Amino acid sequence: MACDEPAALSGIFTRQNSASAVSLDFEPDADYKFVETLEDRYKCAYCHLVLRNPHQTGCGHRFCQQCILSLRSLNAVPTCPVDKETIKMHEVFKDNCCKREVLNLHVFCKNIPNCSSKIILGRYQEHLQQCLFESVQCTNDGCCDQILRKDLKEHLSRHCKFREEMCQYCNKYVVLINIKNHEKNDCPDYPVPCLQNCSQIILKKEIEKHHAVCPEAEVDCPYKQYGCLVKVKRGKLAEHENGALREHMLQILDKNSRLEEQISDLYKSLECKEIKIQQLAEAIKKCEKEFRQFTQLFGKNTNLMVSTQALASHLDKSARLESQVKQLIQMANQQQSKLDLRPLFDTIENVKQKIALMETYDQRLVVLEGQSSKHDLQINIHKAQLNKNEERFKLLEGTCYNGKLIWKITDYKMKKKEAVEGRVLSIFSQPFYTSRCGYRLCARAYLNGDGSGKGTHVSLYFVVMRGEFDSLLLWPFKQKVTLMLLDQSGKKNHIVEVFRADPNSSSFKRPDGEMNIASGCPRFVPHTVLENTKNTYIRDDTLFLKVVVDLTDLEEL
Repeated sequence: MACDEPAALSGIFTRQNSASAVSLDFEPDADYKFVETLEDRYKCAYCHLVLRNPHQTGCGHRFCQQCILSLRSLNAVPTCPVDKETIKMHEVFKDNCCKREVLNLHVFCKNIPNCSSKIILGRYQEHLQQCLFESVQCTNDGCCDQILRKDLKEHLSRHCKFREEMCQYCNKYVVLINIKNHEKNDCPDYPVPCLQNCSQIILKKEIEKHHAVCPEAEVDCPYKQYGCLVKVKRGKLAEHENGALREHMLQILDKNSRLEEQISDLYKSLECKEIKIQQLAEAIKKCEKEFRQFTQLFGKNTNLMVSTQALASHLDKSARLESQVKQLIQMANQQQSKLDLRPLFDTIENVKQKIALMETYDQRLVVLEGQSSKHDLQINIHKAQLNKNEERFKLLEGTCYNGKLIWKITDYKMKKKEAVEGRVLSIFSQPFYTSRCGYRLCARAYLNGDGSGKGTHVSLYFVVMRGEFDSLLLWPFKQKVTLMLLDQSGKKNHIVEVFRADPNSSSFKRPDGEMNIASGCPRFVPHTVLENTKNTYIRDDTLFLKVVVDLTDLEEL
């Protein structure tokens, strides 16, 4: 098998002959305790640890994928550390058979002796997610305690200081460490003693209402307005009223005497004002008489006054015609006969007609502006509908119904930057179908990786979506799925991952919501391979992903 080094390096990641190996994996740096002694053939010839993603060289020795890449990066001509033979990269191949055997080796749970489980290496991390003796952090906000998973429920319900408990007074749920502070400061039903030392216990929300009737509260004497400034407890108010009855009567009599004096002064002031009013009335009568005489003297000029008022009310209109009036005056002065004013009247009539016509145009312009606004609104509504229809037509034009998807991802650098910054972690492809009435599917990509591939790989997943014909299809979804990163050089050095849908996984059952949980490859392709300038997976900041569903044995409706 002869090919250049980039192609050979890409082949390390592309060759695969097992579907089960895709879904199994393990962490490389963990200290695993194997049930049986680890054989040398399962150890890396470079790091001497258990093989992870084993690759076999031409000399027959096996290395971890990362170790073979390290040897290549450290030496221009890498050599095998066992037999010192030169490692030819085009002879290196991915040993899926060995990988399958390694992933099926049995190991003890790290929580031994508490946990006596024996698990295959490929399911080790999955076991830790369920192991009752694994240490997990309390899920309550603010609690940093680490508890065994089997004790978590009891911790949450009985021991955690940050659990919510019901306040015994107001029945609201409050974080336990704050419950005392809540009772004293915030709980409206917390019982408090009366501040007036009346020995009664009152709910905090009713304390103001109680103070309005508390017998120990000090209140003003009801005769304060008459001069009694004594403050007495409400319970002894009646006793004070009875004991000070004589003083209260004297204060009332004194207050009445002062009021009578004030009323007398008001009567005197009123009489003075009536005299002044009479004097003013006589002065007004005198002014009216003089005004009538004045009106008689200037009665002849009434028409002139009316004309002046009319002229003043139309000053704003006559201002626009001032220049034309001046021209008319000049024309009138040039007339041979002063009595011949007909041309002047004709000109004035023409001006009036022009003004009336302009007013009509103004009214029509207002109406047209209103109609124009309505038309603009309708146009904007139609534009929005057209844009929506255009987007829908583009989606329909790009939809495939043969179980194949070609996904073009443009602006790769910008979208990866958004993923690194946490703004847009993942992107979805357009939907595609296995047939016109078949399964509705799509792809989901994490350009900065997800799970074990975060920060180092592109993660690619397959998603089963809710479709219009789900009630007629067979469930769960069981077809084989191929995920591909297409080589744009024409050499077809595509990166390929294949798996068959697990019928026991919730990812492939009939969707209850818009789509199921995605399933696929968290470490689909490393960034170092994808972005290597020697490779041609990205051109013009664009890459192509392909998803193929095997339609064998799939009945078409």
